[in-house]
Amino acid sequence: MPNPVVLVHGFASSFQHGWAEDGWPDLLADEGREVIGHDLPGHGTAEKPTDPAAYAGMEAEVMAGFADHPVVDAVGFSLGARILLTIASDHPERFGRLVVMGVGANLFRNEANDALADAVEHGAPPDQIGLRVFEKMASDPRNDRRALAAVMRRVPPPLDAARLGRVSCPVLVILGDKDFAGPADPLVEALPDVEFVSLAGVDHFATPKDFRAIDAALRFLSA
Repeated sequence: MPNPVVLVHGFASSFQHGWAEDGWPDLLADEGREVIGHDLPGHGTAEKPTDPAAYAGMEAEVMAGFADHPVVDAVGFSLGARILLTIASDHPERFGRLVVMGVGANLFRNEANDALADAVEHGAPPDQIGLRVFEKMASDPRNDRRALAAVMRRVPPPLDAARLGRVSCPVLVILGDKDFAGPADPLVEALPDVEFVSLAGVDHFATPKDFRAIDAALRFLSA
């Protein structure tokens, strides 16, 4: 039997918005895969505390979602990709194959993002286009702006080349060449067993919807 596939969505999204609406669960089911997915704390249907300390255990909560499976494959986007790489660096034996999208050099900035948190909670200056995109996402009625700001104010477990070097499973990195998370080079160089796909003309938020990303991920997971 093939491994189940864990899907972990990005910031200000949810399993439904980040994966189901783009067809990922159905496509994986067509491949005979069990799909494991839930909403990250502070997102979707999950609880939405407004204290950053409440989000210290996000990695443990994701792991609890596949506690009954000794080995899984997984796909993560943005925040979800960072969480999966953190778990895989500490528990490499739990993953068969891993796909990470929308991450690159940004993973090596190991601090809370106060500017983004302030924009999400209170609004962004008119000239800060990048922050205004996140503000717009957070203002979706499905989201709680204060909870999402708390997610951004948490200090994530640090990632560096040494820690990422412990990720022993094959990893596919997918990154658009217009993505602010890039370049991908530091991440690709740190992972021992890695493939890289660059999506021409694609920005951060378009990546999980891009047919090239979906096709590359499905092919990699079935290899």
